[in-house]
Amino acid sequence: MALIKWTPFFPEASGFEDMDKMFSELSPALWAGRNGFTPAVDIYEDKNNVIVETQLAGVDLENVKISIENDVLIIKGEGEKKSEVEDKNYYRKEIRRGSFYRSVALPAHVNGEKASAEAIDGVLKISIPKAIGGKPKTIKIKTKK
Repeated sequence: MALIKWTPFFPEASGFEDMDKMFSELSPALWAGRNGFTPAVDIYEDKNNVIVETQLAGVDLENVKISIENDVLIIKGEGEKKSEVEDKNYYRKEIRRGSFYRSVALPAHVNGEKASAEAIDGVLKISIPKAIGGKPKTIKIKTKK
């Protein structure tokens, strides 16, 4: 399976790379609100599980909610909000804080009730067992002559 770059607005080969870059930089603010962000995710699978990883360094995991409904994973929560100090002269302000929300359609049918999550070194790893019988079914087409 090949690695696919996530480009939500324009495919890379379309000649709109600069515009896609602009939208990707703006989209977290558009989707999550002025002070929020949208965490990036890695999704892969092994024989029995779909695994989702996201970096949430600096986020209190007590404020993170994970749910799975209809094979869609939802991660939402709130990162540390610090008020800006008036006497600081920022040259750049790129560290994202505030609330976040991410929903991802999973690539297989899963059993969300048996999902587990752990955080190691700021990376949240969610392991979701694939549903039994969730394998694709081949249907033979009957023809009449």
